[in-house]
Amino acid sequence: MTEQPELKTIGLTPAIYCADQPLFHVTRGVPLGDALSMASDFLFLAKTLTEDAAYARDTDRHAWAAHYLTSMSKALVDDAVKVLTRDRVYVPVSKRAGAKAEG
Repeated sequence: MTEQPELKTIGLTPAIYCADQPLFHVTRGVPLGDALSMASDFLFLAKTLTEDAAYARDTDRHAWAAHYLTSMSKALVDDAVKVLTRDRVYVPVSKRAGAKAEG
């Protein structure tokens, strides 16, 4: 049995844009388990902040904090997906739907 190397982020995914340029990127070489765990933590915090934002009528700081946390979470998850699917052949959705209709 051969050992598989630990999957790690590839660092190709940007997050949070400023003047149409990505301000941050996912860092290359982070173990996927750690990256996804961090994304989960970010999403938990964003969920809590959105609940707070629903009750705080005097400010939008909770909503903005949640926005940035979800943006970073999405970048982490997207980078992990790129790693997990990088060796697969992509078939456009329209072709898959056509194949189902024919078969």
